[in-house]
Amino acid sequence: MQLRDDFVAVKVPATTANLGPGFDSMGMALDLWDEVSVHATAGTTEVVVEGEGAGIVASGEDNLIVRAVRLALDRVGAPQVGIRMRCMNRIPHSRGLGSSASAIVAGLSLARALVGDPEALTLADILNLGNEMEGHPDNIAPAIFGGATIAWTEGAQARALRLAPPSAINPVAFIPDFELPTASARAALPTSIAHADAVFNVGRAALLAALLSQGNTATSAPDTHFHAALMAATQDRLHQEQRRTTMEPSLALVDWLRAAGLPAVVSGAGPTVLSLEPVSQAIRRDAQAAGWRVLSLPVSPDGVTITRGRITRLLSDQTAHP
Repeated sequence: MQLRDDFVAVKVPATTANLGPGFDSMGMALDLWDEVSVHATAGTTEVVVEGEGAGIVASGEDNLIVRAVRLALDRVGAPQVGIRMRCMNRIPHSRGLGSSASAIVAGLSLARALVGDPEALTLADILNLGNEMEGHPDNIAPAIFGGATIAWTEGAQARALRLAPPSAINPVAFIPDFELPTASARAALPTSIAHADAVFNVGRAALLAALLSQGNTATSAPDTHFHAALMAATQDRLHQEQRRTTMEPSLALVDWLRAAGLPAVVSGAGPTVLSLEPVSQAIRRDAQAAGWRVLSLPVSPDGVTITRGRITRLLSDQTAHP
């Protein structure tokens, strides 16, 4: 298979995962985007990074996006080429906002654009290759499909279902000035949990999935029933408290926000904290005074988008995906 384009570009959103009880299965795309362009050349690989990670992330073949491009080209039998890549990164690294998943999805989608044949590398292929690289599909799925997603695996195959959250879900991120590698956060998890805690999380995750499926039936106007249900639906006994020692400031912030009546959760593996509803100016001011960067990050209905190339279009659609 030959490459049909030699200059392509994509943009890919930040994501949040878990959303409280949906550990390794639930995620959501957020309106914060990395943009990446690739020029296929006969020379060596060069990576220029602006914004988040500049001067830190790998600038050659070890770069995560480059590795994803290579993997995808191999899988479709396309030739490997020199890569001249430019990244404008806005997603903070090692903060629980899906930066690694976004990089992987960007690389796989860039390969799709280089090949220029949408059937050569399907959405299901991108989901499965992304899961193969990341190890779990909870961030990969919303980065591809946008909106909220439920993701799972069947044997070696990753699957995802896209949900359309109601406008009442309007996230605000509290981003700290310290990082937490995902591996460190996962290492803090116990090998087993009590049956009662598992039952608790199953019920909360089911309730959260129902709320995230309501489309525009729940408006942005105050809805006490929806809010009360969302507070219950974002409770967790599976992973957040177990990670307190790795990110005490984050869990303290979750406690404070929930005491103030906000449906707050740890975003992904942390240490970013997410409220699924807007916060008051007083809350925002106090959190900023304590050193948190506070960003309103609405749910993005779109996932990764090819912005330059023969198949310039959204990769996502509005249906369930195998």
